This record gives sequence, C-alpha cells and structure tokens, in this order.
Amino acid sequence: MRWKVNNETRQRLLADRAERASSFVQRFKGLMGRRSLAVGEGLHIAPCNSIHTFFMRIPIDVLFLDAQGRIVKQMPALVPWRATSVYFQSRSVLELPAGVLAASGTQEGDLLSFEPVP
Repeated sequence: MRWKVNNETRQRLLADRAERASSFVQRFKGLMGRRSLAVGEGLHIAPCNSIHTFFMRIPIDVLFLDAQGRIVKQMPALVPWRATSVYFQSRSVLELPAGVLAASGTQEGDLLSFEPVP
C-alpha cells in the first residue's frame, strides 16, 4: 500500500506515493540499493528511532516523527554511509528525496498526516 503524506502545519504535500516498511526485513533493507528516489516517493519506517545510510547511493531528507506524527528531528540531504543518533522520542522515520524539506519549508515541530492511496 502507498501513502499520501501531508505537512499539516505548512499545508504542503511531501509525498503522494510513500511506501511503508514495518516488517524487520523491510525496515532493514529500507532504500539500500535504490539508484534514485523520485519526487513524490518516500519510505515511512515504523517503528524506528535511528537509521543508517550504509550501502545507499543517494542523499535523502530524513524526518524523525513522534507517535502523533510531529517532527522531533530533521536531517536534510543526509549522505550515504552515515548513521544517525538514536532519538528516543521518535516512533517512526520518513525518508524523502533530498530537497523536499527545503522546497516545502518543513521544520521541526511540524505535524504530518498519512492517508492511504487506493
């Protein structure tokens, strides 16, 4: 299933075809091996409070979200071969193409919503 992700605070669409990774295998694989991530795509990893970009080929924008979908930490254009700290408030992570955060004006504290796309 794919998801539409909106920044409710800024009234901006962040992704219209985000995938969800909820199993251990899906969360472990994440975006590894992907050659690109198009505008409108994304990966929502749940549960999650820390990520790595080992074996990735592209930079990504990263949002750490609390249980309500509020951004507790953001990392624009995180490059491959990095690991993040653990963010104990985070319950999930949204990975987006690099540049989406800047283009949408998204900031820490903003509230996101997820709705399924048929």
